[in-house]
Amino acid sequence: MERRVVVTGMGCISPVGNTVNDTWSALLAGKSGTGPITLFDASAHKTKFAAEVKGFDAVALFGTREARKMDRFTQFAVAATLEAMAQANLVIDEANRDRVGILIASGIGGITTILEQAEIMRQRGPERVSPFLIPMMIADGASGVIAIRVGARGPNMAISTACASGTNGLGEAAAMIRRGAADVMLAGGSEAAITSLSMAGMNVMTALSTRNEDYQHASRPFDKNRDGFIMGEGAGVVVLESLEYAKARGANILCEFKGYANTDDAHHISAPAENGAGAAMSMQLALKDANLTINDIDYINAHGTSTQLNDKSETAAIKTVFGQQAYKIPVSSTKSMTGHLLGASGAVEAIAGVQVLLNNILPPTINYETPDPNCDLDYVPNKPREIKSPRHVMSNSFGFGGHNATLILSRFSE
Repeated sequence: MERRVVVTGMGCISPVGNTVNDTWSALLAGKSGTGPITLFDASAHKTKFAAEVKGFDAVALFGTREARKMDRFTQFAVAATLEAMAQANLVIDEANRDRVGILIASGIGGITTILEQAEIMRQRGPERVSPFLIPMMIADGASGVIAIRVGARGPNMAISTACASGTNGLGEAAAMIRRGAADVMLAGGSEAAITSLSMAGMNVMTALSTRNEDYQHASRPFDKNRDGFIMGEGAGVVVLESLEYAKARGANILCEFKGYANTDDAHHISAPAENGAGAAMSMQLALKDANLTINDIDYINAHGTSTQLNDKSETAAIKTVFGQQAYKIPVSSTKSMTGHLLGASGAVEAIAGVQVLLNNILPPTINYETPDPNCDLDYVPNKPREIKSPRHVMSNSFGFGGHNATLILSRFSE
């Protein structure tokens, strides 16, 4: 029999707050994290705004020497991990370190480091490239750095499935605990890809909003006048434990990790299938994994990117899975406030799902003004909404390459 998995701690760095509590408060306030780009000169770019993390001081957190050895995405991941461990009151020592694992996903990894060092080589030659280039740029760098910092010697890896990475990171980490490979997993996703090259690439794909004169209202998932997503950055990390281990150490259980599935569209490298068939199958399989029915889901945190194709196909997928019940389930996109955190988005959105279960309130989809006939569900428009004792919440993430991932979090009961 598979072991039950529970959540005991959470950590978050986001464009609207550098802790879980600050991020959650901002989401309930409908606060947008979008602003003019400060990380590079965006004057030549078609899109000149993004959802940057603000007030993050890696030197203050880690010291100058350690901060310089980490790419920005790793810095975010370490900070979020330490917050999650603190909430979980998790101590890693000789008694348990071989049974504590780490899985930090990232869609892109250390692209800031790659670009900085490429420029150094161009200007000053190959001998001047940093000896830390390789460990800083690789996508599994965050998992490795965290293992060293906290002393965890259990399963350790990174997963990269574009914008589904964070959700896959949580799901695969939970699977390790279920099968007995670890008792505890520090799991989530991290991304810091707001660079000139990344923005240029997304712009030529016409993936980004270009509302430069009204950037606070640019992310408008499911709205008829949506014109693309907003690049974001940040990290989300949760402490996952087997129920037995959590109870034995007296941990405070926040919720249960109930179900997970992932599929692929096998359709197009960047565009979702129009009917959302792959996404629908991911949701159906997650329900099966959780041993739940369509009547059990009380809220869906949508992928909801604010692109024409994604929002239409995700809505179609939800209706395929839930039928008429789809119109009774509130669905919202927190990307309307955080922007799209790429490989970190699923982890941060899972944390929002945990908060829904704990606080009985739903975060809104802000900037929802003009209904789209193709997107006709209840998107919790513009204001948070109280919900009575939600039992199970679903969170969706979809990524370039056709990746689909779905997880289900449930109110904990014995």
